Amino acid sequence: MQKLKPILLVEDDLVDAMTFKRALGDLHIKNPVIHALNGEEALEYLQDESNELPCFIFLDLNMPRMNGIEFLQIEKADPRLKRIPVVVLTTSDNEKDVLDSFELSVAGYMLKPADYSTFVDAIRTVNLYWNMSKLPNGETEHEESGFPAQGAAD
Repeated sequence: MQKLKPILLVEDDLVDAMTFKRALGDLHIKNPVIHALNGEEALEYLQDESNELPCFIFLDLNMPRMNGIEFLQIEKADPRLKRIPVVVLTTSDNEKDVLDSFELSVAGYMLKPADYSTFVDAIRTVNLYWNMSKLPNGETEHEESGFPAQGAAD
């Protein structure tokens, strides 16, 4: 089995981060999770060329120091980083946040569900979608990274 690429979680709420990691575990997704508390920390990780680039980024919008939109503006302008799929996972249902996120080429925008089983279903749905997605280099995401497929069980 190939080494699984990390997933980058950009989330300032520690309870939400634990919930995310628990959901991956319950779905048998074994990719390592890199947790950044804000956009600034996420960019520091991504711009350090000694770090492995993640196969996927889950991004909160409302964070201190650098919010999700500010992060996206920099990440999507960087040729080395811009093709990494980003799904916004937030409590904000503000239409401007949705529009701004899609203007910055996010792969999806999901509201954080209130209950855990719905949250797991949301992550499962992202997993299944990316399991079937074709990337520009001609490989499917699961062949390249493990997230979602090789790290996941059905």
